[in-house]
Amino acid sequence: MKNRLIVMLLLMTALLVLVACGEKKEITKDEVRPVKAMKLADPEPFGGRWFPGKATATQEVNLSFRVSGRVEQIQVDVGAEVKQGDLLAQLDPQDYQVELNNAEAQISKASAGLDLAESEYARVARVYDKDPGAVSKSMVDVRRAQLDTAKAQVISAKAALERAKDNLNYTFLKAPFDGIIVERFVEQFEDVRANQQIIRLLDTSSIEFTVQIPETLMEHIDKIAHIGAYVIYDAYPGVEVPAKIKKVGKEASKTTRTYPVTLIMDQPDAFKILPGMAGKAKGNKAASSKIAEEVGMVGIEIPISATFADDGGQTFVWLIDEQTKKVNRQEVKVVNLTEEGALVAGLEKGTWIVTAGVNTLVEGQQVRILQ
Repeated sequence: MKNRLIVMLLLMTALLVLVACGEKKEITKDEVRPVKAMKLADPEPFGGRWFPGKATATQEVNLSFRVSGRVEQIQVDVGAEVKQGDLLAQLDPQDYQVELNNAEAQISKASAGLDLAESEYARVARVYDKDPGAVSKSMVDVRRAQLDTAKAQVISAKAALERAKDNLNYTFLKAPFDGIIVERFVEQFEDVRANQQIIRLLDTSSIEFTVQIPETLMEHIDKIAHIGAYVIYDAYPGVEVPAKIKKVGKEASKTTRTYPVTLIMDQPDAFKILPGMAGKAKGNKAASSKIAEEVGMVGIEIPISATFADDGGQTFVWLIDEQTKKVNRQEVKVVNLTEEGALVAGLEKGTWIVTAGVNTLVEGQQVRILQ
């Protein structure tokens, strides 16, 4: 029985080996293979990609009083356009006016005390100079100390007066720059604390637009900084707004590995850009094309999956003949990697290429393009 089991196991093992060692099916050009493909568009120059972003005001601030009190009046509503120096809101000034009156009275009192101290000191000093025995040296020292104290009281009173004047002025909230009121945080007759937010003011005379640039482009950031750009807003898809690069971030996002680049632009005549509007930015095509040639980055962006290499390390793609639907390999040069794939040279606009399954095709094989 044991021998029979051994023989059966040997037979089964031999059968499995024969099946495993059977010839693999070879890829032939006669087989029509369905493939994913794409038709190439215009070559994208360096800086010619779209980058999404959002508009922000050049200046924005939440205004507050520097003192506490009751809001006596608010002069503006949301949406109001204001000029620098315009009065926006005011606190009840009564308590601070009383404080100022007291400070003025204190400085008058301190000044009178200083006059008396100066007179007393001058008197005993003259007597001591003429007849040292008439007054003691200690009396002169006492009058001198009283004079110094009176001077210090005047200095303190003046400081209190200036503080009282400032506090009274702080009951008036004025616009630090031209702008538009976008939010009110309190209402009239509310009691507010010092530095509590009262009004939000935005400067919309010019607009900033921040986009995120991939780190693969940052090595050429010095060249990018001199390229003009334009922005198209989603709300106005047919209008290109000229922009300039204002600043470039020096630290990448930990999650996306991109750097913030801020553009700045004037308000267009056709419409008004409001903070928060979404859009997309693109480098000036003429300028960016010139720089692209300098750094060797003109090419067509294709998926990485469309490329394959031979034994010599050369990179190829499969071209599809539109008439015969047969593939032929075409050598390309990868000039840069992008977030979407690879920027390659050696391809022409309008060409069809295979984008997936490139390692399962042979030269001259007929394919069927999947929708």
